[in-house]
This record gives sequence, structure tokens and C-alpha cells, in this order.
Amino acid sequence: MVSGEKDDVYASKLKYKGYFNFKDFYGFCYNWLTEELGMNVTENEYSEKITGPTKEVAFKWTCKSKVTDYFAFEIKLAFRILQLSEVEINKGGVKVKTNSGDITIKLKAILIKDYDGKFETSGRMKIWRGIYEKWIISQRVTQFEDKLTGMADDFLGQAKAFLDLEGADK
Repeated sequence: MVSGEKDDVYASKLKYKGYFNFKDFYGFCYNWLTEELGMNVTENEYSEKITGPTKEVAFKWTCKSKVTDYFAFEIKLAFRILQLSEVEINKGGVKVKTNSGDITIKLKAILIKDYDGKFETSGRMKIWRGIYEKWIISQRVTQFEDKLTGMADDFLGQAKAFLDLEGADK
């Protein structure tokens, strides 16, 4: 998946402040993207910065999946956790070690058309791609945009539900 035309179809942000287990959250997000959505996840960046008793963690993922011979999905995620610290909370009468912090997740969903660049070989082929997309597969383009938007929205909903559940029994 090197070339092709990329269209941003969805962008959103999730913010959360409270208790959560960072390791479990990281694993949950990775597993949801790979197992539920069938995407290949690549971690492009990861950094940790210690600021006194807390830590700042930032990482970026690029998630991709081929849908057809022509279409591919790409979801770009940027995670940022500020004031991450280890805390002990009372969960159901039992003291449990967990984390506390502020999480921000930025998400961008991109529909890639002609990801192999079959129509990029000449000016004439690019014109044919325009005709193909506008007159022959315009409904499929819309369907894939809607599907990708739904997938991205589902991921953010699941991430939020995980965090809300984790922080519920303070």
C-alpha cells in the first residue's frame, strides 16, 4: 500500500480523565483494532517523559487493512497520556493498584482508493480512474466511507466504554 488516492473521511477525538490500568488499556486498544476490525497495527512513535511523580506517555499507531483489490482502510491514532501515575484504589472492598491520568486520543480515518497505483501509470489512466470512481463505483465509494466511519466510531466508543468501566469503581 504505497500509492493511491487518500481521502480523509472521519476525524474525532476522545478525552478521559480518571482511573484506568494503562497496560490493560493499551492491550485492549491494540486487540480491538487487530481482532475486531482486522487491521494491521504499526506503532510509529512511542515516548515516555518523567515529570516528577508522574509520567507523560505519547504514541502513534497507523492501522491498515485491504478491503478489495481497489480499496484499503487506514486509521491513524495519536495517544497522549498526561500525569500518568500509579495509584491504589478500593475496588469492591479490595485495594487494587492501577493508574490515574488524562488520556487524549486523536483519530483520523482515511479511505485509500487504488492503493496499488494501477491507475497511476499515466495521465490517461488517471482520467480513467476519475471516470471509474464517479460513474461506475460511486455508490461503493460511499459505502466504504460509511463502513470506515462506523469502524472508527466503534473503536472510540469501545475505548471510552473500557475507560468508563475501569474508572467506575473508585
